[in-house]
Amino acid sequence: MSLQDKNGLTEAEFQANYDASVFERPSVTVDTVIFTITSEEEVNKRSLPDKELQVLLVKRGGHPFLGHWALPGGFVNPKEDIDHAAVRELKEETNLDCSYMEQLYTWGEVKRDPRTRVISVSYMALIDSTKVIIQAGDDAAEAKWYSVRDKVFKKEKILTGDGFVQKKWVLLELESNDETLSAVILITKIVKGTTIQYERDVIEKNGIAFDHSRIIQYSVERLRNKLEYTDIAFGLMPELFTLSELQKSYEVILGKKLNKANFRQKIEKMVIGTNEYQKGKAYKPAELYRFNPNWDEEDGF
Repeated sequence: MSLQDKNGLTEAEFQANYDASVFERPSVTVDTVIFTITSEEEVNKRSLPDKELQVLLVKRGGHPFLGHWALPGGFVNPKEDIDHAAVRELKEETNLDCSYMEQLYTWGEVKRDPRTRVISVSYMALIDSTKVIIQAGDDAAEAKWYSVRDKVFKKEKILTGDGFVQKKWVLLELESNDETLSAVILITKIVKGTTIQYERDVIEKNGIAFDHSRIIQYSVERLRNKLEYTDIAFGLMPELFTLSELQKSYEVILGKKLNKANFRQKIEKMVIGTNEYQKGKAYKPAELYRFNPNWDEEDGF
């Protein structure tokens, strides 16, 4: 016997008479943060001082924020899975095929989009940029890589009766060969008893569309944190790499130097030696390694 609700309706009867227009429905979008690290060839070609962490942005070809730079993304179709929408939008706007993207966070403030009520689901992926060709498409006028730097330049902590409020002002700078974009993001941590709440607000921005600057900065934080307990960094590496190249990638993301011996001890279970060596180097060639597919993050570092 089918259960009946307080109105005497069975599940089938309820579904047959359900009126979806009773509740106003917001639009849903996906935004994808694609990270890479400049290769040795790119560093030499551009005379860069070192490798850099970069994020892929597209130049908006329509309103709102016409001419501003944004994360690849767009609206989710009514009969489309969110994950599928993220893959589709990335392909349409940048020509990138990225089968794996990690869902990061859902951004749902009421006035975050000037057009209408929009809830955005953000994703993150890491790629080896030497293996892909970026090509703008759909409503994107241009697509290119921007180097990422973020720095806390001010802190403030206020004690309350049952906790504290901590504020950090972060300067985010995104730089290409001919342009620098920037934003100031205020990160507020509210501790009340055993409850912790975070808020992120864009205080200033220059050339970055919507609230995408805070999404990028949040993604950088998540990437740094995940380096400590996952193999996520290998998404940035070519199939074969030296341990020095791998360490440099970690240092670029973390923004600090690492002890060589400690680093190699930490990642020894994650890599496999190939008995192959670099070629065409003036100095003593280093052994090439590859990722160990049998490494399990549950085993720890």
